[in-house]
Amino acid sequence: MKYIENIQQVADLQPDYLGFIFYEKSKRNFEGIIPELPKSIKKTGVFVNEYLEIVISLVEEYRLDAIQLHGDESVEYVSELKSKLAERRTLFIEENKLQKKKKNKQYVADLPIEIIKVFGIKDEFDFDVLKPYEEVVDYFLFDTKGKERGGNGVTFDWRVLAEYQFSKPFFLSGGIGIEQVKEIEEILKTDLPIYALDVNSQFEIEAGLKSVENIKKFKDEISTK
Repeated sequence: MKYIENIQQVADLQPDYLGFIFYEKSKRNFEGIIPELPKSIKKTGVFVNEYLEIVISLVEEYRLDAIQLHGDESVEYVSELKSKLAERRTLFIEENKLQKKKKNKQYVADLPIEIIKVFGIKDEFDFDVLKPYEEVVDYFLFDTKGKERGGNGVTFDWRVLAEYQFSKPFFLSGGIGIEQVKEIEEILKTDLPIYALDVNSQFEIEAGLKSVENIKKFKDEISTK
């Protein structure tokens, strides 16, 4: 998401998550203001090989609920990020206990920040690379491997996911649009722990600007399946 009015319009459709890309090389890079959103919607910051301090700063500035790591972040990086976020959250909770005036209280998320690690897939994928991340992330996200760090608008071969042997839930992403409704219906019948569908480029009027009408149509069709 990128534009205030469009953010509010999409939020009215009650998605579970709304994504904001903090990556200067992306044509969807976010530098604006996030309007007040319902608590049911998790504001998600998308980062690519970013310095930990910057990630944490933006989490606090925009009051993010989730972090999507779309780069080559190592297990050590994710572990340190998770640890530092937990430390900051504990610190703010303790500081708030000492503050009598509400206006002096620090923002603290109701729940720990979710961490989603992205992996690109094309025609094949070695799922063994996921093992070290299992204990440090909340979800995986499988996107189509391409020239861009996401938003390529192309669907990868979902049959590859038959080799996924983990219990960790994952987001299914990569060029998902209205045309994939039948395929989505079929893959949801499998035992795969699909947690959410991540949609983006197939619903864009331009980079960062979403077609509310098409998202509503997609959501309505999926909801009836």
